[in-house]
Amino acid sequence: MGLADIEKGSETAEQSPSGQRRGPRIVYRKARSRDGVDQAEVFHHAVMQGASGHYSLAERQAWAMVLPRDGCAWAARQALYTTLVADCEGRCVGFLELDIPRGRIETLYVWPSLGRRGIGSTLLVHAERLLLEHGVTRVSIMASAVLVDGLVHRGWTSLGEDWVERGGERLYRQRLEKALVAVET
Repeated sequence: MGLADIEKGSETAEQSPSGQRRGPRIVYRKARSRDGVDQAEVFHHAVMQGASGHYSLAERQAWAMVLPRDGCAWAARQALYTTLVADCEGRCVGFLELDIPRGRIETLYVWPSLGRRGIGSTLLVHAERLLLEHGVTRVSIMASAVLVDGLVHRGWTSLGEDWVERGGERLYRQRLEKALVAVET
């Protein structure tokens, strides 16, 4: 699936063992400026709620303050990064920002109550395909403690710990990378 397919939207839904749909239908597509408002909320809640098991309240508050809770700011970031969203009934419930020339994932956030349902993993699959289409064979990310185990499980390699200062707080993260290989179908 290429960028054209993502722009049209690709769909997934949870499947029961009998093959019937359960839960909401998720459409994966390229971001639109109107998604900025939802991106701001997804980011804020993912940090403040979703990261609560990994970071202190002070760390999460400092992290959440780095990027504004303003849809216009997030829409403006779409000009800087290729932004893929997971859309549920017209609302962005997860997103990934990709710097294709640098082969780097800048951000990956999913609404906390929808975590562990494959939304982030599917966004990563789409990002990896886009990178391969652009001739990029290695992808990197500065991953929060929330993401590290899941990424390592998906074949990413840790290149070591890193610390970043946000609002006077030192936040732990890891540098990870993954070699991209085209899969024959």
